[in-house]
Amino acid sequence: MEREIRVRSDDGSEVAAYDFGGDGPAVLFGHATGFHAHLWLPVVARVRDRLHCYAWDARGHGRSGPPASGDYAWARSGDDARAVAAAFGLAAPMGVGHSGAGAAMILAEADHPGSWTRLWLFEPVVPEPPDPPEENPLVGIALRRRDHFDSRQAAVANFTPKPPFDTFTPEAVALYVEYGFVDDPEGGITLACRREDEAATYAEAMPAGARRRLPEVHRPVHVALGELTAHFPHESMVAAVDLLPQGELEVMAGLGHFGPFEDPDRIARSILSASGLAASG
Repeated sequence: MEREIRVRSDDGSEVAAYDFGGDGPAVLFGHATGFHAHLWLPVVARVRDRLHCYAWDARGHGRSGPPASGDYAWARSGDDARAVAAAFGLAAPMGVGHSGAGAAMILAEADHPGSWTRLWLFEPVVPEPPDPPEENPLVGIALRRRDHFDSRQAAVANFTPKPPFDTFTPEAVALYVEYGFVDDPEGGITLACRREDEAATYAEAMPAGARRRLPEVHRPVHVALGELTAHFPHESMVAAVDLLPQGELEVMAGLGHFGPFEDPDRIARSILSASGLAASG
């Protein structure tokens, strides 16, 4: 059974956190920008017999409202992750992070060594800073995102054939809509993560500087990269993993940046292997 709690972070902001249950060592899941914790459920279902699974909605996402401080710095998201672990009584759990959450967990470990026992990260956002500096193009995309539909059924029908959702499993698309939208008092549904909150999160990607903090992460870090990803050059991710004192890279054939939504079976097996536990069955 899922259990939800509210957790107050260091800057007074409050996030929604979830105990998804399970048996075994604790693992805390963090999601990509623009998504939410419940998209991990297909993976959780496949590891829950070996791991006790927890997760949280990033500030401004899912059931977490905008931060009281107005601060979307990615280091603050790392603080949120640590606060969630503490609220559940977890001492240095394994961290599993997708995209922006992966970077947040890196920053948390660099700022507070010993936050995690180990990390499994799918394409963490650790890019080389552009020269000259430029605005993240995802900011503009977020601000133009369609945020209202007549119904959840209409939203699912809209997203299913369109990139990047056309590579998601049907379950992932349904979960994105179910937990990523809220009822609109005036009718229909609207995005739970407001466009301006998603854009503000993307704007903090480069200032976060997660790449330069990689040498400070003295924990085993398994980085998974989608073979078909269009987000990060392979050479850049290889170089990033080389900066980690205990880093290893896995290239996952046939997957893109949204691999956790495309093949939960393989993602689950990889997480279990990185945790030191063999997949059951």
